[in-house]
Amino acid sequence: MKRVLLGWLLCMCGLAVYAEEQMVKLDIGRGDAHLPIYVMTQPQATATLVLLPGGDAGTGKVVDGQPTSKNFLVRSRALFAAQRFNVIVVFRASDLQRLDYDYRVSATHVQELAAVVRHAKQLSDAPVWLVGTSRGTVSGTAATIAWPPGTVQGLVLTSSVTSNKVGAIATQAIGKLAVPTLVVHHKQDACKICLPQEAARITDGLKSAPIKKFIMVEGGSDPVGDPCDALHWHGFIHHEKETVELISNWIQSPQN
Repeated sequence: MKRVLLGWLLCMCGLAVYAEEQMVKLDIGRGDAHLPIYVMTQPQATATLVLLPGGDAGTGKVVDGQPTSKNFLVRSRALFAAQRFNVIVVFRASDLQRLDYDYRVSATHVQELAAVVRHAKQLSDAPVWLVGTSRGTVSGTAATIAWPPGTVQGLVLTSSVTSNKVGAIATQAIGKLAVPTLVVHHKQDACKICLPQEAARITDGLKSAPIKKFIMVEGGSDPVGDPCDALHWHGFIHHEKETVELISNWIQSPQN
């Protein structure tokens, strides 16, 4: 595994922080198919974050071994690593052309994500959290509901799918979610299936979550493209650092 110094991770607590970064092809027990994941590990990580991108969860071009997808979680992966987390970004399995809503709530997909969590626990004893954005919130919610208690220690939903799609968060059995759960949404998110006012009501359904919180984010600049795409408010454009910091602070110390 190639050792990479993340330049802007210098001087945290007076120490240089190193992260190991590598694209991994994870065996998912489906013939020759594999699940591409991008893994960033570092000593003394306080948690391992499994990042679940939205859309079809493609990597984009892989340049110098690194994914170039513009998805909020993919492009923010180093910001999460800067908070002393191990980071695993999960992409689309190699035998799939799409990663649509119905697949994201399927038992097959839940099994794929379970393989990622097992890999995370082989890398570190740190607690594992799922962090999804947009369609990735459908995956994260479905998996956390399906798994036995203790599989993961928490769930973060950003730019949640709220309506008109299979697996929209409130349509799932979220009353069964028994882990700390954070819901984060941008106030100006104009994606018609990810409405801020509907996202604000998700926590009302989290009847079993020991700790839960909704945070409405404001800030950023220069959104471009489709309102449901990653470079718009939906993707916390030019507000990534602040959004990652508030998520990270809550994971470190969950509070209602």
